[in-house]
Amino acid sequence: RMARAARALALARVAEGAAGAALAPGPAPGRARLVPLPLPPAGADRPDPHGWRDAVAAAAAALQAGGLVAVPTDTVYGVACLAQDSAAVRGIYSLKGRNGDKPLAICLGDVERLYRYCHVEVPEELLQDLLPGPVTLVLRRSEELNKDLNPFTSLVGVRIPNHPFMRDLARACSGPLALTSANLSSRGSTLSVSEFQDLWPQLSLVIDGGPIGDIQSPECRLGSTVVDLSVAGKFSIIRPGCALTPTVEILRQKYGLVLESS
Repeated sequence: RMARAARALALARVAEGAAGAALAPGPAPGRARLVPLPLPPAGADRPDPHGWRDAVAAAAAALQAGGLVAVPTDTVYGVACLAQDSAAVRGIYSLKGRNGDKPLAICLGDVERLYRYCHVEVPEELLQDLLPGPVTLVLRRSEELNKDLNPFTSLVGVRIPNHPFMRDLARACSGPLALTSANLSSRGSTLSVSEFQDLWPQLSLVIDGGPIGDIQSPECRLGSTVVDLSVAGKFSIIRPGCALTPTVEILRQKYGLVLESS
């Protein structure tokens, strides 16, 4: 109850700013706006729809203005921008202190949108079995995807997180999001917004969805399982992540794909 009350108080304090985010989505550096996601009221299954829509609208407006937005996912906290916005993509690399030859994933709201940006070598049923979920599928990219996003590779990782806010946000944007973890490249993944406060000055908006998983558990910081499905009939594991066993079982037992060493 105390945690719920504290989050409610924080939401009240930023409600005015969140409501006006569509008009002023890009705060000056050092002034990233914190927007807590509303929790369901006691005894309810769903959060306040108005507060939820305000948070989605605030994040979408910040992204459309070229900003970087910290977001909760089904694995760890991430930072998103519009994948088709080359300047914003460069901003993510600057934020992370990341080498430019390390790829960014794209994030979509639904499996159906994946076909526009990727060439798919597996049945749609397989995609539906794994997505949405804590898995990144690496596929061949299509010509529709921004050429400045991972220009050094013909492949791209695709995420559809099993998190209602991320799916709503992706649906609210005209194109895919570029998504990476909310941490410096040399540091571990983050499970709460307080763990990446050093990044806040470079962000337009921070969406606080509360702690993700058990903050004390190293397993909760593994991130998504990354699987290469770019070659028909085969798959390879690029990163074991948090969903390795069920993912491999689906690919091998249900679809007969052959595991290759990455």
